Amino acid sequence: MAPSTVLAGARVVLPTGIVTDGRVIVEGTRIAADSPADAEVIDVRGHWLVPGFVDVHNHGGGGASFSGTADEILTAIRTHRLHGTTTLVASTVTDDMDFLVKQAGLLSELAEQGDLAGIHFEGPFISPCRKGAHSEELLRDPDPEEVRRLIDAGRGRTRMVTLAAELPGGIDSVRLLAEHGVIAAVGHTDATYEQTVQAIDAGATVATHLFNAMPPLGHRSPGPVAALLADERVTVELINDGTHLHPAALELAFRHAGAGRVAFITDAMDAAGIGDGRYMLGPLEVEVSDGVARLVQGGSIAGSTLTLDRAFKRAVTVDRLPVPDVVAALSANPARLLGLADRVGSLEPGKDADLVLLDEDFEVKGVMRQGAWVVGPQLP
Repeated sequence: MAPSTVLAGARVVLPTGIVTDGRVIVEGTRIAADSPADAEVIDVRGHWLVPGFVDVHNHGGGGASFSGTADEILTAIRTHRLHGTTTLVASTVTDDMDFLVKQAGLLSELAEQGDLAGIHFEGPFISPCRKGAHSEELLRDPDPEEVRRLIDAGRGRTRMVTLAAELPGGIDSVRLLAEHGVIAAVGHTDATYEQTVQAIDAGATVATHLFNAMPPLGHRSPGPVAALLADERVTVELINDGTHLHPAALELAFRHAGAGRVAFITDAMDAAGIGDGRYMLGPLEVEVSDGVARLVQGGSIAGSTLTLDRAFKRAVTVDRLPVPDVVAALSANPARLLGLADRVGSLEPGKDADLVLLDEDFEVKGVMRQGAWVVGPQLP
């Protein structure tokens, strides 16, 4: 990469909208406002330039898991970078508390090195009624002392904890998380509407994969979905892979939450970027067939094989969502949720030069992270 590079001629998606025949100037690791006369100019006409994707809920990829070794974690990170995810939070699955504490130490080291944006603990403080692909015998109530143990284990890098706030200790744990600047996420929950409202009032600000692993929306018992969609303090995660959500459910979420409160996630497991076969998700065995991951025992959906470039393409071409709304859900909204909007999430001078180059069919043709090409650019 030259000291200063101009990517010229693309349709550039900015916070203010789409700029045709736009340009993005990269100087070192950051986006710049002006370019010197000797800057290298790369013609990217016929392409889209969008901010690097931000994934706040991801369990692995490339045949590797965030519950694995350092090398396996780096493999998963690299896999998702190839698909445009330049900022990634590592999600764990329910396991023994001692293991989670130990894994948090490893993940926090990689976060300190800049490879990860933090740690997300999905479980063990979730409802056995809505456990999904989590080991029931390892579930436990959200005792604030144990929640605090996970916060401390992350050494300042614990970003989010998913819990069922209706369980004993749930509301106190939500308050504890909020007090320590950690996102409390409502998920894998059997909560009523009223219990969910109580959790939000206590400080919960995220719906973990809305609609999935929670009671369905009912006209007499609206459950958590109605409460999470209605409250402007809540960001709702959506898995847009065509399996987890019917298109009408996706439309409902966008219509009621608005484009500013949706975060597309992958909830990816090891098979993302690899393909069908048998894998492990924590202590549970998973069969992936036709790109859909299910537990071998019981058949529950077990995360996804999604990458965020596929979520982008589906949102634009199948769901017919406006490109700026999709970019917000993939980049700006999750960046703001993580408190990183001053660095990533949009193409603005002074921010990290994290960007994705897409062709007219919304296929990835280049990925840049902090000014260095991870992929490409692959130009005609």
